Amino acid sequence: MARTPKKTIEPIDASFDEVAKAVVSRAKSNRTTDISETNQNIAQTEMSSFLLYKSTDCSAMIDVFIEGETVWLTQKHMAELFGVEINTINYHIKEIFKINELDKDSVIREIRITAVDSKKYVTKFYNLDVIISVGYRVNSLQATQFRIWATRTLREFIVKGFVLDDDRLKANNNLFGKDYFQELIEKIREIRASERRFYQKITDIYALSADYNQSSQITRDFFATVQNKLHWAITGKTAAEMIYASVDASREYMGLKTWKNAPHGKILKSDVSVAKNYLDRNHIKELERIVSAYLDLAENRAERGIVTKMQDWAEFLDKFLELSSYPILHDKGKVRAENARIKAEIEYSKFRTHQDKYFKSDFDNEIKKISKI
Repeated sequence: MARTPKKTIEPIDASFDEVAKAVVSRAKSNRTTDISETNQNIAQTEMSSFLLYKSTDCSAMIDVFIEGETVWLTQKHMAELFGVEINTINYHIKEIFKINELDKDSVIREIRITAVDSKKYVTKFYNLDVIISVGYRVNSLQATQFRIWATRTLREFIVKGFVLDDDRLKANNNLFGKDYFQELIEKIREIRASERRFYQKITDIYALSADYNQSSQITRDFFATVQNKLHWAITGKTAAEMIYASVDASREYMGLKTWKNAPHGKILKSDVSVAKNYLDRNHIKELERIVSAYLDLAENRAERGIVTKMQDWAEFLDKFLELSSYPILHDKGKVRAENARIKAEIEYSKFRTHQDKYFKSDFDNEIKKISKI
């Protein structure tokens, strides 16, 4: 039952990893438990007072049964934990089993409770899987606090899980086994063979990170800067600066070195806002070498069974460029991408009139040949 912790019970505000290892304060109560004859043989066990979470206005200290690396609660204790009636808990548990979210046989234990009157009662206990599932369904202040706690501690567990996976990797007994790395190598080789743009291949490699999270700040930063880092390394300009400085309606092909329908097709509006189109052949070869080396690094690490995370890939790009004596971009550049796009489109509108006037299509050339016959 919910109550204020006694002095003999040390409050716990711990990570999931610590909680999972039973960082609990055991308080002897006047009840003991044993398991009914239909269950596995387990010795008489004391109930434990367990601080599942701490909210802003209270702490949820609940009597639980700890066995099999999990905790077990009755419906009554779950009702106290989440601040609702027992019938509400019963309803949600039935719904959980109805949709087969959990296996009923593996999450319920019948435990014989010896009460204060010395009588024994067989009571159903539900494990942590049920507690969490119910906690995410119940609508109450306490349930909200529980969800906040569960989300935070789950996140901690995931982060720590990758550390544990590194340890398992060293012990050759790990979550990232041979199949993981073989599949990773195949994906890296597929990226290498793809027709994706240079910087897109690097972001594709980044997306193979063991802890990849599309919404994380490090991912947003990496995706926002990788193209500029590459352009800066080989030209001393960001992508926007390259476009802004190169595009000119009065120059041959507007200053473009290549475009979608090159060399004989028309230059399109979409061509003039692509920074790579202003790079000469030597610059393109440099980009190819940089990306190829990055892919070599990725494949080498996968071949050696090394788990690579988001932070690793973000740091590797700068380290590789620095070791190769390329300049490193430390800011966003002096020209905004929007300003570069606007200038490019203005120059294109000037160039388009000239292009339309003098452009000869294949049809025009065929007609010209026929007229000479």
